[in-house]
Amino acid sequence: MTTEQLTIGEVAARAGMTPDALRYYDRLGLLPPATRTPAGYRLYDRAALDRLTFIRKARALGLRLDEVQEILRVADQGTPPCEHVRETLSARLAEVDARIAELESLRATLRRALARSRRLPLASSCICGIIESETTEREER
Repeated sequence: MTTEQLTIGEVAARAGMTPDALRYYDRLGLLPPATRTPAGYRLYDRAALDRLTFIRKARALGLRLDEVQEILRVADQGTPPCEHVRETLSARLAEVDARIAELESLRATLRRALARSRRLPLASSCICGIIESETTEREER
């Protein structure tokens, strides 16, 4: 029985990504080497499609490609990567929480600058008094 072989366009469409993304993942080593036709075209099997679907879902969870690559490396060694995935998700959640805190701080700064800008006169002696009157964290230190 022969295994179904899919062209790059077919496997990309089934995996919900572009052929360029598939080629990129291939270059990064996220996929086992594809078989090639005599003309040099890549052919992928069902396992490659399953792996691409996994990569797409991991990316949708916010995992970086290096993190996905490490998870796949653990799985390829025959070890269930679920504990590693749990640790990776926990670390990513901490990074997202920190980034949200940074963005909330930026939002507060922008709101203060906008409110202050409404009280400032238009100045022709500088580029823009709204920005130039702002005190940055470095200046405060």
